[in-house]
Amino acid sequence: MSFDRSLKIAPSILSADFANFGAECEAIEAQGADWVHVDVMDGHFVPNITFGPATCAAIRPHIKGVMDVHLMVAPVDPYIEAFAQAGADVITAHVEAGPHIHRTVQAIRSAGAKAGVALNPGTPAAAVEYLLDMVDLICVMTVNPGFGGQKFIHSQVEKVRQLRAMIGDRPVHIEIDGGVDPTTAPLVAKAGADVLVAGSAVFRGGSVSDPAPYGANIRAIREAASGTYV
Repeated sequence: MSFDRSLKIAPSILSADFANFGAECEAIEAQGADWVHVDVMDGHFVPNITFGPATCAAIRPHIKGVMDVHLMVAPVDPYIEAFAQAGADVITAHVEAGPHIHRTVQAIRSAGAKAGVALNPGTPAAAVEYLLDMVDLICVMTVNPGFGGQKFIHSQVEKVRQLRAMIGDRPVHIEIDGGVDPTTAPLVAKAGADVLVAGSAVFRGGSVSDPAPYGANIRAIREAASGTYV
């Protein structure tokens, strides 16, 4: 997985058909998805429970590209190795999930995955200032984590601008997770984001048996963002 700052769309399988995960992953990639985003929730750090390492291992053979695993889990360190072994290319942990985020990032890299750090809406960009030389991705939550389908929090656009300035020429992605659609995608792309996670905005109207709407939705987000992407 080489670094590339071109715009990427990463559909979240949180909005997929849970009974057909493998086929859904294949369908969104065939319809133009760049990454497949897996939202892992523990019912403790966030008020919902979703997937574990076994699910990631089961869908890995169905994903040709990048499997992007977002751990909304606390404590997070005990689970890093299992998700790496399940085939995660990128593992993202929350700054707020534990007292030693530097150690967590080290553990992710030691496990062989790219390291991401996520920031909740109330967490400032400065929280990752001393991690910029050892992370591969910063995920800006533009909703409060825990549920799909929430409304985009516009105050986070300024956080993206701050992060983009802080990152400079470092090979670090800025990912946006929450409320991404053709209306909000241009805002974060213009501010400097290059990975856009979208759940309901991608899966709306389609299915494994009729995946064409997935492609139309992905193209709509990409086209809306690409005109202002920097």
